[in-house]
Amino acid sequence: MIISKITRQKELNDRYNIFTMKQGKDVYAFSVDETVLIKYQLRKGMVLDSLLLNEIQYTDEIRKGYHMAVRYLSKVKRTDMEVRKHLSSKMENVSFITEVMAKLKEMKFIDDEDYAFSYVRTQRNTTTKGPEAIKRELKEKGVQMDLIERAMEEFAYEDQLQAARKITVKFLAEKKKDSQKILLQKLEQTLVRKGYTSAIIQEVKRMPEILEMDSDELDTIRIHGEKARRKFAKATGYEFKQKMKQFLYRKGFSMDLIEQYLDEIDNEM
Repeated sequence: MIISKITRQKELNDRYNIFTMKQGKDVYAFSVDETVLIKYQLRKGMVLDSLLLNEIQYTDEIRKGYHMAVRYLSKVKRTDMEVRKHLSSKMENVSFITEVMAKLKEMKFIDDEDYAFSYVRTQRNTTTKGPEAIKRELKEKGVQMDLIERAMEEFAYEDQLQAARKITVKFLAEKKKDSQKILLQKLEQTLVRKGYTSAIIQEVKRMPEILEMDSDELDTIRIHGEKARRKFAKATGYEFKQKMKQFLYRKGFSMDLIEQYLDEIDNEM
């Protein structure tokens, strides 16, 4: 194969089209990265045997994969697994991907340890996610557990507790109409969903805001009780009381508190 012409691509200024002469016309043969063009000193009139041509094309595929990965990494950090998946969706040859990944790691574009530490710090400072949620996300991104455990040292126990307390204060402000039992169940579900451990949840339950909830229970049951009284307005006597008890018990109130509320109603009547 003899190179008859070399032209720069219009849309990609760092890539060049290589032509060979066939039947008196320049015919497109392949394209190469500028770095590959320079490395192999490609020029008009140069003869390419099959061995050299294969080497050039192999090198160029590596360059294309490398640039593809760098563009993918340009806006946000990625893990080894994320980059490998991206390349796999664009390149079929596994050996090309292996070469590209090696070069990326050599150039420090991919570093799962640095990624894990950075990710934990960012999540700690900008979100209310608990440790288990952060661990789960890092694992899904392909980070090894030993790196995850080391990175989690950036999220100290006191920081976790402080974040969980903030969630709790906001939660209590929005859920004032629930009984203590239901509220605590929902709070625990929220904290578990956000990735907090049972140890943190137990600490949260000892917050003054939680311990003082008992004093508000009578006011809360009155709110639910008024709804129940309207609902069962046609019932009387024993039937009325049974329906009220069942309704309020399902709302999470204790039988002692329900009896106290019903006595209050009797006194009113």
